Amino acid sequence: MTPTPGTAYVTEEVRVDHYSAVHTAATRARALAVRHGLPGALPDHAAVLASELASNLAKHARDGAVFLQPLPLGDGLEVLTADSGPGITDPDRCLADGYTTTGTLGAGLGAVRRAATHFALRSHPAGTLACARLAAPGTGGTTASDAVGALCLPAHGETDCGDGYALAVTAGARTALVVDGLGHGPAAAEAAQAALRAFHRTADAPLPQLLTALHRALRATRGAAVGALRLATGGGAEFCGTGNVRLHLLDPTGTRRHLYGEPGVAGWNMPTPRVHHLTTGPHTTAVLHTDGIDARWARTPGPFLLRLPPHLLATALVHGHRRTRDDATVVALGPTAHRTPGRKDR
Repeated sequence: MTPTPGTAYVTEEVRVDHYSAVHTAATRARALAVRHGLPGALPDHAAVLASELASNLAKHARDGAVFLQPLPLGDGLEVLTADSGPGITDPDRCLADGYTTTGTLGAGLGAVRRAATHFALRSHPAGTLACARLAAPGTGGTTASDAVGALCLPAHGETDCGDGYALAVTAGARTALVVDGLGHGPAAAEAAQAALRAFHRTADAPLPQLLTALHRALRATRGAAVGALRLATGGGAEFCGTGNVRLHLLDPTGTRRHLYGEPGVAGWNMPTPRVHHLTTGPHTTAVLHTDGIDARWARTPGPFLLRLPPHLLATALVHGHRRTRDDATVVALGPTAHRTPGRKDR
């Protein structure tokens, strides 16, 4: 798999409302892995991960969904799942080799943990979140994606997505762009893709210059709301945006800051870009999303949500707070991880 670095892909969703969805999830995971160039037996491994996780949802969970996509950063694929309960009473036991049950959620999770390059699981009575990642050989694991979570989904009934995101890692910083083309459907998707192409040409520029480049690139389109966030490796952040892209800064004690883009539309009437300089701490997670995610989630997020790693936090927001009549994109960036290669977190 050799995508353009930071390129956004539309997330594939499989609702697990019947056991037949298990086969659907496995088939689509295998096809996604083949389409994006995962070599050898990895497409079959992707199918196994999706099958096992979807099977757990079908047997034991309510309102389950499987999300399939290439890694937000790095070469590989990830299978994400979310549900609305009843949760796993003893996650450690469910992850043990050979453990199986028909009475509680968790069967097959040990096999997923063994097969995945990286596996993360969090559970409470209101639901369980899981992420299984497969890294392409020779890429050194999924370290580039450790502190990143991102999903991008079209409105229900649409195949084109007018939202998009892009990520870039440069010397001393990570930069994220979230874009929401006006409306939805093909014309909105065209605007979003124009913004993403412009981002990749100027990702390391100062944020006002970056937004000005996006504004120029979008003049021939219907325009878009855009938000750009830059996190410095040593701490601190900058945000610059126009339109309805939201930024929230979180830590385990609560939501610390909310910001919105300046009024206007990139490509049409964007105001002079204004940079917000933000203080971040060692446990700060930044969440950037379009209005396809209901922003009320950030008013009083509970302890479970606040302590999620970025990839599971993004999944939780899409599963629990998505407005299905609109395109929805969320990017979560946490502190850069220093994880031992090959470690698989519970």
